[in-house]
Amino acid sequence: MRIVFAGTPSFAAHHLEALITSQHEVVTVVTQPDRPGKRGKMPISSPVKQVALAHALPVLQPESIKGAMLEPLAADILVVVAYGQILRRRALTATKHGALNVHASLLPRWRGAAPIQRAIQFGDTSTGICIMQMDEGLDTGPVLLRQEIPIDEQDTAESLTHKLAQIGPPALIAVLDQLDAPTLMPQIQDTEGVTYAHKLHKSESLIDWKKPASEIERTVRAFQPDPLAMTRLTGATFKILAATVTKQSAGSRLARPGTIVEISKAGLGVQCGDQILTVRSLQIPNAKGSVMTDGELKNLGSWGLRPGAMFDELSQD
Repeated sequence: MRIVFAGTPSFAAHHLEALITSQHEVVTVVTQPDRPGKRGKMPISSPVKQVALAHALPVLQPESIKGAMLEPLAADILVVVAYGQILRRRALTATKHGALNVHASLLPRWRGAAPIQRAIQFGDTSTGICIMQMDEGLDTGPVLLRQEIPIDEQDTAESLTHKLAQIGPPALIAVLDQLDAPTLMPQIQDTEGVTYAHKLHKSESLIDWKKPASEIERTVRAFQPDPLAMTRLTGATFKILAATVTKQSAGSRLARPGTIVEISKAGLGVQCGDQILTVRSLQIPNAKGSVMTDGELKNLGSWGLRPGAMFDELSQD
């Protein structure tokens, strides 16, 4: 197959690398324009662009993909992996076999921008990869192949993305290898069980301590490594990198949600709506990424983090 590949982040770059080493031919790569780095630094290339340039592949970086841009390439298929935009009909039909998408969920669950994070956040026990024939809807096209994997209780968005990046490329190549075969039968998505994985917003990362501890713990994992769950104490912002749920002892009196109830070698115990969340890894403010973990958390008194202190009301609104 002559392939036009469209993608942007590292997850997509894994798929591009696999296609480059396959029997298929990547004729052009399309990725998002270079974006400024953090704190206004110089624009940086996407991981997909970096892979393409390393293999001397032509790269296009339009603000949006147009059919007129793809048609002269005479490609057999457009492969889209986490490109970051919805494509219009002319772009989807600009190649002989249309467009395939590698989507990181078990469709129709978690259509949309952040399926990996939402699966963790909402307590799903499994997820997977779907190779889908694209149409003009939001991840609504028929599925050609799906592969399922379990979500471990310790999985973060980062670790789960890595796992899915391992099963996605071989699944994609398997579909491409049989694209002309009559045995490859697209399966229309079920109309029941549809959920939408809306893009993560930084405002969601501010912890509401009135919620159950298990829900907060999942959010910590879902927002790792970006944008990271956070909380505030007297105006200072602390980012939480790892936490576990500690059961409330029988007969103990519940403190107000957001109250630090203990600091020990295990971590920083914070009262939630039902149980205690033990923060095991905490990024302290204005320290250029400095992280305090486990036993080191007992030294946080200088930041106002001591038993009886309570995180700002803003964290609970």
